[in-house]
Amino acid sequence: MLVDAPLGFGDPTHAAEDARRLEELGFDGVFTFDGPHDPFLPLASAAQATERLELATAIAVAFARSPMLLAQLAHDLHELSGGRFRLGLGSQVRAHIERRFSQPWSRPAARMRELVQAIRAIWACWNEGEALSFRGEFYTHTLMPPLLRPAPSRWGAPPIWLAGVGPRMTEVAGEVADGFLVHPFHTPAFLRETTQPALLRGLARSQRTLGEFTRSVQLLVVSGRDDAEWTRARAAVRAQIGFYGSTPAYAGVLASCGREDLHAALRDCVRRGDWGGLAERVDDELLESVAVCAPPDELPARIRERVLGFADRVSLVAPWQQDPSAWRNLVSALRSDL
Repeated sequence: MLVDAPLGFGDPTHAAEDARRLEELGFDGVFTFDGPHDPFLPLASAAQATERLELATAIAVAFARSPMLLAQLAHDLHELSGGRFRLGLGSQVRAHIERRFSQPWSRPAARMRELVQAIRAIWACWNEGEALSFRGEFYTHTLMPPLLRPAPSRWGAPPIWLAGVGPRMTEVAGEVADGFLVHPFHTPAFLRETTQPALLRGLARSQRTLGEFTRSVQLLVVSGRDDAEWTRARAAVRAQIGFYGSTPAYAGVLASCGREDLHAALRDCVRRGDWGGLAERVDDELLESVAVCAPPDELPARIRERVLGFADRVSLVAPWQQDPSAWRNLVSALRSDL
């Protein structure tokens, strides 16, 4: 089990310093995400400031970008980092794609499958000299003048990891990707009953096994050394769970722990702009179903118990803890089992 960390909030002005510090703390990888900042630019700084950290987008919004743009960004970051880049992609939800990014939305699972296939066709053109002749339902790439073709990568094509929550997108990940990014909003029951079977169906289509596939689990963590820290941590994670639970695409996670009726109430909070109400509706039972809640000295065992037999790597998601050095002992304990 490898341990990853978010690269701050993706601010490119601090990325090099933050990445260097995370490498010194013993983390195996860092990731960025499409949020206040572009997820690719900080990784360029991190690549030059570190020597062994794996660098990933977790996630970049796939449908906000074309396959050609994604292929080019990933190709260049893989070269810059000496083969340490992983292209993590997610679909986002319809409202963001259409209203935030002004891009088309339709049949997201089928579109994602084709987008990955298009990226691989572009890389095959650059790295192996194949003619670029990709024609699909959503994407067409048939032009690649020699003057615009980058040199073949010394490191080959980077791995593509897909994120998903619902079974159809998860199945696509098993079919066409090199790895799967588990959303932090999940429960053990959801992983067991929905995620794992969907991955196995997809892997069967591509005639692969779990041993040929990376599973990276993002875990919401609640901990504290005293009552004040516990209170702050629980409040921050409650708010995050409430926000995730208000998203229609994630309602199945609530259903996995018998809380399907809660989605409508959370959705109503968002419509009314009642952001405080989201956290208030997340009770202790739901908090502990989604997040790993334990004192600092018990966290390693609880995390191993949570992901045993499923995860190859874990990412610690703690919106209440901004100091990565607080995780030094935890990272050491988790990696000691390697």
